[in-house]
Amino acid sequence: MLQNESRKTPVGFKGLGMLTLSSMFSSPQQCRDSADGQGVCPPSSLQTAFFYISLYLVAIAQSGHKPCVQAFGADQFDATDPDESVSRASFFNWWYMGLCTSATVTIALMSYVQDNIGWALGFGVPSLAMLLALAIFLLGTRTYRFYGGGGSASASTFSLVRKAFVAWRIQKRSREAGSVELGHGDGELPQDAVLAEEVKGLARLFPIWATCLLYGVVFAQPPTLFTKQAATLDRRIGQSFQVPPAALQCFLGTSIIACIVLYDRVLVPVARGVSGVASGITMLQRIGTGIALSLVTLVVAALVEMKRLRVARDAATASGGLLVVVVDGSGTSAVPMSLWWIVPQYVLLGAAEVFIMVGMQEFFYDQVPGALKSLGLALYLSVLGVGSFISSFLITVIDGVTTRNGGTSWFADDLNRGHLDYFYLLLAALTALELLAFAYFSTSYVYKAKAGNH
Repeated sequence: MLQNESRKTPVGFKGLGMLTLSSMFSSPQQCRDSADGQGVCPPSSLQTAFFYISLYLVAIAQSGHKPCVQAFGADQFDATDPDESVSRASFFNWWYMGLCTSATVTIALMSYVQDNIGWALGFGVPSLAMLLALAIFLLGTRTYRFYGGGGSASASTFSLVRKAFVAWRIQKRSREAGSVELGHGDGELPQDAVLAEEVKGLARLFPIWATCLLYGVVFAQPPTLFTKQAATLDRRIGQSFQVPPAALQCFLGTSIIACIVLYDRVLVPVARGVSGVASGITMLQRIGTGIALSLVTLVVAALVEMKRLRVARDAATASGGLLVVVVDGSGTSAVPMSLWWIVPQYVLLGAAEVFIMVGMQEFFYDQVPGALKSLGLALYLSVLGVGSFISSFLITVIDGVTTRNGGTSWFADDLNRGHLDYFYLLLAALTALELLAFAYFSTSYVYKAKAGNH
């Protein structure tokens, strides 16, 4: 994992560096030829290709960096030591808090920089931060704990998966033939039996993973539809300052930071005294609580959108016509409704993330075989990736259905003609079904037994 992390971080730096360069490119010929004479420079095909290659490099780097660095951090705690096992449970809380703190600061500062100064500086600062992070990471090399043998982390992971699958197939065939013999050498039987059980353990994770997918859809809304909603509100603070729509995600990060402190320092000790579980509540109870809170978030978001539409209609009636709101990046606030109305849905979603996101991280890390820890965290990240695809699919299908025969899309550019509230209510209904399915599978799930786990 250390090798994978030390390789992927430079790739991320290269990707961010290329993004910085792409934002600095100009096309003088196209500027001179622009019809409006305003110096508008449409990107060339080469510039567009360079930009997308940069984005893909960042995505590739994150695919190795995110699961491996977190698994490597958790590996620094000895699961067989009772004290360190409890500390490892807190590690996931504080890890996510650090992640959200940096993201909140970045959103607050970089959204202003990118809107008011330039994208070159907006990408340049994260590039330098990534380079500094790599240097600090390498400085601690001599102090890290290492487990297992050397070699390529990805190669050993896939090798173990292959061996486990083969052992499971052999065991299945042996049982069908009425024989328990799995091998011919001394010690081969126990090893194959363990590998076969690990395949079963991975299979048992699938229902939990599947019933968490809809949360990935909810997770995709703050930077998309929530921001689109926020762009239509009155975001003025004082006489001259106007909050950028994307900066409202800072409320999400602030909520996460506050709720993590309350969870780790207040809820866990109280729940530990009641339940006797070292972590206060079990990992699946934590995930289920997060799903329930995400359901409440969607209902609140729908009610706020209904309120926004009523205000828009009243304002249109008062002005003698329909109030048109087109989110075009100009930052114009067309609906006389304060930004504070939308803050509760960010705060509630932040509380939900503390339960479900950290719960999924700990659960998928803890319940996979020892050599597949990074694969377990990759399963957690895949929930967000697959959820994002599901969100795009739902929006595409709903947009096509609602615009058929000349109808108005729920996601119309003119938000006052759309119905984001219907979409939020649909997601709330699906989340309720997801919660029921999760409760069904989680009640029958048996945790992987190991020292220090309870």
